[in-house]
Amino acid sequence: MTLKDAKIGQTVTVQRLAGTGPVKRRIMDMGITKGTEVFIRKVAPLGDPIEVMVRGYELSLRKADAEMILIEG
Repeated sequence: MTLKDAKIGQTVTVQRLAGTGPVKRRIMDMGITKGTEVFIRKVAPLGDPIEVMVRGYELSLRKADAEMILIEG
């Protein structure tokens, strides 16, 4: 399951990142790494962007980036 599949109001744990290169680096720079808890705050009507809380910070993720974050939830 990916972060894109998570429901609003759900807290999930990152299992691993599937991206490579600059995309993976951008996700890691946001503080999203293996074992991080992510709370899904809001999803735009068309699914892009996805607003999340990570380590006390509010972040917006593109749908394509959220598909690269594998979760267990």
